[in-house]
Amino acid sequence: MFKQIIFKSLVVYFLSVNLIQAAESGGMPQLDPEFWYSQIFWLVITFGILYLVLSKIILPKISDNLEIRKSQVLDNLELAEKQRNDSEAKLKEFDNIILKSKIEAKNLFNESRQKLLNDINKKKEKLDEEIDKELKIVEAEIEELKNKSPEKINKIAIETSTDLINQLIGASVNNSSITAIVTDVSNKNKTL
Repeated sequence: MFKQIIFKSLVVYFLSVNLIQAAESGGMPQLDPEFWYSQIFWLVITFGILYLVLSKIILPKISDNLEIRKSQVLDNLELAEKQRNDSEAKLKEFDNIILKSKIEAKNLFNESRQKLLNDINKKKEKLDEEIDKELKIVEAEIEELKNKSPEKINKIAIETSTDLINQLIGASVNNSSITAIVTDVSNKNKTL
């Protein structure tokens, strides 16, 4: 490793000697030692002015812009965080409103359903009462017809028998004897 350093140093030395000789022989004036002081003077002046311009004018503007951007970014982040919190609060509020609305709708539905069921039951009871009344009336009519029917049947039997006998015999028969026969037959049928 030490040998490599010595070798590199020698190479640099020979190259610099060759460059100095080339400069002296009318090559590059920058490498001529006669102009080095003026070059160093102008180098210091140029880089000094560049340093002053950069440090006093350009860099403060850049740092101010960076500070402004940083404060804007922080303000924007705070605003975004505030808006996110507001949106989450609004979302929770909307969820609560929706939940309350669902509960109210369910309660209204249940109340309406219960009211409708009560109305249906009342109408059903009323209809049942009306049907019971109609049934009682019909049963009474049937019972009345049932009670009156033997008399009517007997009357019809008497009239029909009288007409048949008149048509068969051609003579009129006493109604009291036909009535007695029909009454006798109908009493026998009741006992059976």
